[in-house]
Amino acid sequence: MRSFVISSRWLLLAALAAATLGAESPSVGADAPGFTLRSLAGGDVQLSSVIDQGPVALVILRGYPVKQCPVCSRQVHDFLGSADAFAKAHARVLFVYPGPSDDLQSRAKEFVEDKTFPEHFSMLLDPDFDVTNLYGVRWDDKGQTAYPSTFLIEESGKIIYQKVSDSVGGRTNGAEMAKLLR
Repeated sequence: MRSFVISSRWLLLAALAAATLGAESPSVGADAPGFTLRSLAGGDVQLSSVIDQGPVALVILRGYPVKQCPVCSRQVHDFLGSADAFAKAHARVLFVYPGPSDDLQSRAKEFVEDKTFPEHFSMLLDPDFDVTNLYGVRWDDKGQTAYPSTFLIEESGKIIYQKVSDSVGGRTNGAEMAKLLR
């Protein structure tokens, strides 16, 4: 009997945790929260200005939790492989690289050193998790930064797709996003 009670409590806690994951994240149909972040290439990028130019795939990465995330790197390479499809749809891709502000720029430069971004892709720095918190995807655990997340935002500013992973994996890929843009 006692083992059943412990198991039931664990299941209840797990269900509550799963139900609240992304609970603060803007959902499909909601207006995307606005922000301005500094691009790794230099200059400020304001979401509302980018949305005026066409749809936006907003991809929130894990940044540098303890080391560079190899799954994030694969995801970015995958999106880069679909760059032509994004260009054809007049869509922009904004990667958000969150982390503590003290060494964020150097970590982000290290992350992109083997990647070439086309004009319609940007790497944005999220110092001290401002946008990560705004989108409700802060993974505030030891050795973590953000739940990997993807939001597709149309020109009206409405979110038309949202995926918030509850682990390091379970991410949206470039082909999946390109298909949504057709």
